[in-house]
Amino acid sequence: MIWIVKAVLSFIIAMSFAIIFNAPRKKLVAAGLVGMCGWVIYSGFTMVSGDAIQASFAGAFIVALASHILSKRFRMPMIIFSVPGIILLVPGGLAYNAMRNIVENDYLTAISYASKAFMTSGAIAMGLVFAEVLMQLIFRYLSRKKAASQNV
Repeated sequence: MIWIVKAVLSFIIAMSFAIIFNAPRKKLVAAGLVGMCGWVIYSGFTMVSGDAIQASFAGAFIVALASHILSKRFRMPMIIFSVPGIILLVPGGLAYNAMRNIVENDYLTAISYASKAFMTSGAIAMGLVFAEVLMQLIFRYLSRKKAASQNV
């Protein structure tokens, strides 16, 4: 039951960020769905593996794939869907705890939080890049296939 509540809340949060970033009104639901998909994958992967870094990679990968697909479908920029979806995965709490421990002169704890935030951010970036490369390969394959079928 709590999974459903978290999924609905992630949908609302992603849609709210889409409103903040002036996404077109008709595409708010799609942006919310992208964010919800990323969060559900992140939560599921965290429950299975227990590693938030791998889960962030998987969530960012799914967000980027869904954003690519929706941007092609609606003929709109990908950023309309990807930014609201990625914001849910950003490790803001870890960065806050790192800064709070630096202020409190607890540097060892701060380094631990900062390294986790850094690795999670890197995993998000890698997920976005891997999805971009995969989609470019698929689009290139489809365009070559289409060109080959037109020449026959």
